[in-house]
Amino acid sequence: MGLIRIGIKDVRVFELPCGIWANGGYIANSRFALVRWRSRFNDKFYQVYVNGGYAGTTLDSQQRRMLVAIPASFELPDRIEVFAVEAGYADTDFSGEFDLPAGQSGRVKITMLRSQNLPIGATCQIYYDAGTGEIDYDNPLTCSPIRIWPAWQDKAGFGMSSFGRSDFGYDSSAAVGFGKGSYGQGQFGLDADMFDWISPQLDAGVYKFAVKVTDKAGNQAGAIESGPVTVTPIPKPAENLSISSFDKQTNQLVLSIS
Repeated sequence: MGLIRIGIKDVRVFELPCGIWANGGYIANSRFALVRWRSRFNDKFYQVYVNGGYAGTTLDSQQRRMLVAIPASFELPDRIEVFAVEAGYADTDFSGEFDLPAGQSGRVKITMLRSQNLPIGATCQIYYDAGTGEIDYDNPLTCSPIRIWPAWQDKAGFGMSSFGRSDFGYDSSAAVGFGKGSYGQGQFGLDADMFDWISPQLDAGVYKFAVKVTDKAGNQAGAIESGPVTVTPIPKPAENLSISSFDKQTNQLVLSIS
């Protein structure tokens, strides 16, 4: 059992002061926030995730608040979520279960197969059209080439030694998918290895992307292009909001912008 999404309510996030003026005003700490919640469970631990990343776990099943670090961003709001977990999963990071919200993140994720056909030492570059419809192959979007194989990785094959036990010949003992690879993760079998690349923050628009692979001798393969990808970032968070009034009878809240 992983993250439990039901039974948690009234999640609140409070900014913390890092300094207080003589008139009672304060300077907000932009790096940390206090998260509070209510839960119907008394026998479970709780995990907090910030923008899909693991931020921490409660120390016991009674804790209902946590101080978490948040990224300093003035362009996008942060998504903070609280989940319940069984005690046995308290220290398990479930961030791999989160995906970038489709059409809301302002970023594009490209997933590539780390195929056994790709040579050791190969790198790849990502290109895009900047919304013009024509991909610019003179200016890669990546700051530097991406290493496809970050460490030495044996190829798949079959040899004379025990399958999955030794490293003599191409016996698949260290090939991706079995042995030292990610056995049982995702697809089953050899060559079942993938890696992701996430773009920088993009403006709203329709983009096309392309990937080129280069081996260590400098030989470059032809580009593989994507279809049109629509990016719609969420709007910037509202600023300088304050509560003007609240009517308990009608449950109506009035906000004002200063």
